Amino acid sequence: MGRNDALGGMASVQKAFALLDVVASDRRGLTAKEIAAKLDMPLPTVYRLLKLLVGSEHLVHLKKESRYALGYKLHALDISLRRQIGTPSAVARLILELHARGDAAAYYAVHRGDHIVVAHVVDSPRRPRITPLGFGFNDAAHATAFGKILLAGMEPAERAALLRRQGLPAMTAQTIGTSDALDSELDRVREGGIAIEREEFIEGASCIAAPVRNAAGQIVGSVAVSMDAGEFDARSAKLAVLLRDTADRVSRALRATSVLPHGQ
Repeated sequence: MGRNDALGGMASVQKAFALLDVVASDRRGLTAKEIAAKLDMPLPTVYRLLKLLVGSEHLVHLKKESRYALGYKLHALDISLRRQIGTPSAVARLILELHARGDAAAYYAVHRGDHIVVAHVVDSPRRPRITPLGFGFNDAAHATAFGKILLAGMEPAERAALLRRQGLPAMTAQTIGTSDALDSELDRVREGGIAIEREEFIEGASCIAAPVRNAAGQIVGSVAVSMDAGEFDARSAKLAVLLRDTADRVSRALRATSVLPHGQ
């Protein structure tokens, strides 16, 4: 294979991923013409990629509606991703307990490579999670309480690399927008052992988080809860106590599993 062939192959892969992303953005699926328009891609190219992705079962063709939607192969990928991120059952039970005791949506986030990712969420109709903070969310660490905890525990070079990649986008008018302001915030997190965000990620919602540590005292995860912003003043103190307790119990549970080898 020549260099041009390799470059052409990479371009096709990028186009296929872009096509999957745009189909995923509409719950009804999209027609080929709609996909072509959204991606500014020639229709013959779209049809060629659609044929490949339907053949691999990453997409399905809804013939009656003339639409293309996500395929069932992606479900298997989701299962595999959850298995690789690996929230132990003991930790999942503690996050469920946090949800029940705190009467709040509860989250567990971890480092995965050079990302900060939500590994487990427990919510309910009464206390729904913040959208889009579901399993696999790995963006806007500067604007989330669990993200601040994990950023505070990173080595400076690692943190700088993540922030170069993600930037400090303004999610709301309250979002921290400068490196100096974020550094000051992370100093407060390290000193107090608790991170908060008040309508920094989404208007109308606030979060509190506490660190999960390994046997060496390093921050390897975070437990968090979210609530309506109007409840924060009345509930934050009690929830902070509950989060510290849960984080300590999660830390001990992880040390008892193969997820965190002893001494790590």
